[in-house]
Amino acid sequence: MRIIHITPHLPPDQAANALLPFQLGEWAAARGDSVHYVAHPPVLSPAEGPASASVDRRTGITWIPRTKRSVWQRTLRVGSIAGAWRIRRAVDALIRRADVVHVHSNGLLPEVGAGIAHRLGKPVVLTLYGTEIWHYEPKRFGPDLFTRAYTQAAAVTFYSQRLRERAGELGLHRPRSYTIYPPVAPSFTHHDAPAQQGERRTLGLTEANVLVNVKRLHPLAGQRYLLEAMPAVIREHPDTRLVICGTGALLPELQAVAQSAGIEGHVTFAGLVDNAQVARYCAAADLFVLPSLLEALPTVAVEALACGTPVISSDNPGGVELRGVFGDDVAVVPKERSDALAAAIIAALRQKRRTLPATGTIVERQFRAGAVARQYFDVYAEVMGR
Repeated sequence: MRIIHITPHLPPDQAANALLPFQLGEWAAARGDSVHYVAHPPVLSPAEGPASASVDRRTGITWIPRTKRSVWQRTLRVGSIAGAWRIRRAVDALIRRADVVHVHSNGLLPEVGAGIAHRLGKPVVLTLYGTEIWHYEPKRFGPDLFTRAYTQAAAVTFYSQRLRERAGELGLHRPRSYTIYPPVAPSFTHHDAPAQQGERRTLGLTEANVLVNVKRLHPLAGQRYLLEAMPAVIREHPDTRLVICGTGALLPELQAVAQSAGIEGHVTFAGLVDNAQVARYCAAADLFVLPSLLEALPTVAVEALACGTPVISSDNPGGVELRGVFGDDVAVVPKERSDALAAAIIAALRQKRRTLPATGTIVERQFRAGAVARQYFDVYAEVMGR
């Protein structure tokens, strides 16, 4: 099978719509499929590539530079028109040779790519991750490329069931829509209490209680509410360490919040850490705390559960869904409520435990790579009529 993935991101960008396309390509290549990517150059790259598309033949990637538009270009849609033409020239021949075109998320690149594939009679699988639906509004003026891609796709997969339900509430009804949860890497494995303590020694964590948060430092991630909850937690449990893994423009502000609250000695801003280190922190923690304001399905929380660590989440859609999937191993509190978050943390630290056996079973059945890959390959086979 010849598969083309069209996505706004690829690693080293840290985004769900970067990691999943990369993983799907690896799984497909392992079973003998031909895989090619069409993506924008990494955001972390200092240069965004040449003015025209370039092909990295060593890795099977066609890089499409992002369109940079001035105010008048955005008003007149000149940049979009030029960008669409550049995309068409770069991917038309690739799509002609494909058996399946897998489009990820929204934006000019995936939406134009989906339109080209439809015109050429190629089956399109569209995967949606969250913001495309949470912030969906049909365009009143000009072509609505996202809605067209959504309705014309042979199949649509959603990162969570709640996201799929929200699409229905918005009137985006369609056949062949599926919920496929994100995969959890094998490095996230269950740790009982002795193994948990071993990871703490490796990481140099000496406190009696360890809380972990993993998320980009952004207002929607809600770390501010977690920091504001910490004084109450520390009054009840003085020997507590909070580790926040992630980077972002909000770092100075969050550091100032910790200092103002007088808890800076209890908080570690670990910065950007690799997946292996994230797995160690998740395994070492007593609680994984995710106060995000909005989530489709927080993979980081499932990774913590896979390590044996219970989760406290705000009542964002993804947190509520995780509670429904994993039951008592996920506690949900009202978002933007530091007092409720503090109370939940305090109560959980009074009676610390690892996750229930049922949680490990659910992770293996629904969230491991093999299970996720099978679901996507079944969708490919269905849209190809096999």
